[in-house]
Amino acid sequence: MKNIKPSLEKIVPEFGSSMYYETFSKDNKNKAPIWHYHPEIEIVYVNGGTGKRQIGSHMSYYRNGALMLIGSNLPHCGFTDRMTGNSSETIIQMLPDFLGRTFFDIPEMSTIGRLLEQAKKGIVFHGDTKRRIGAQIESLQNLESFEKLIGILQVLREMERTDDYTILNAEGFIVETALQDNNRINLIFNFVQQEFVRPIPLEEIADKVSMSVPGFCRYFKKITGKTFTQFVNEYRLVHAAKLLHEKQTSITDICYESGFSNFSHFNKLFKQFSGKTPSMYRNELKYTVS
Repeated sequence: MKNIKPSLEKIVPEFGSSMYYETFSKDNKNKAPIWHYHPEIEIVYVNGGTGKRQIGSHMSYYRNGALMLIGSNLPHCGFTDRMTGNSSETIIQMLPDFLGRTFFDIPEMSTIGRLLEQAKKGIVFHGDTKRRIGAQIESLQNLESFEKLIGILQVLREMERTDDYTILNAEGFIVETALQDNNRINLIFNFVQQEFVRPIPLEEIADKVSMSVPGFCRYFKKITGKTFTQFVNEYRLVHAAKLLHEKQTSITDICYESGFSNFSHFNKLFKQFSGKTPSMYRNELKYTVS
């Protein structure tokens, strides 16, 4: 088993700018989707396509693109791969204090400051709001640094004004942790990402992070708000949703490809997770707009 190192991503803004802005396309793909974290706040807009959304301990499958606001040091995966089918992916990253430590405390900016505080749990935007703000984000690509900065503030203002969003880790994900905790949780997440298709004994994952099984279980529940078994099963279910959309293989095969060993158990968990059986989910995919 190869050692999986957590990834602290170092982000370098473009010359003459305090933030990082990049658009990825079919000819300029984003990097491999590994779990990582960074002190920068991140805005991600995926224009069209389908894929996994993994932010903190939240996991879901998106369709028709995605718009997300991710707070400082919140672990997350890449959102696109060769199967996503998106037109483009735009990423904006900036430190929380990129305009000064108290900028978002002034009265005119305080509502955006509260938005950025909520973003520590991850925020996803929906429907027409997602597409409208996404178009604003894409329009910034070729602007000079000053105009781009003003445009990003306008994007944050639009995000703050809408009610068409969901906080992803509302039940809890402790993100204001020591660097050691960030490294440990990312090691766990990356290990699950690589090994989810097989049983992962608690003894094995606890040993990976040099903890006793009871200590690991308490730690993981405290950080993520979920048990380790629940987290692994949700990862498998999101992977199953992805396969149901992308592959025409049998649902039984998808069950086993997603790491489940019992088909009836898989059916039950999938319905609890998505509100639909796997067959209903597959049949309704082409009619659903999110």
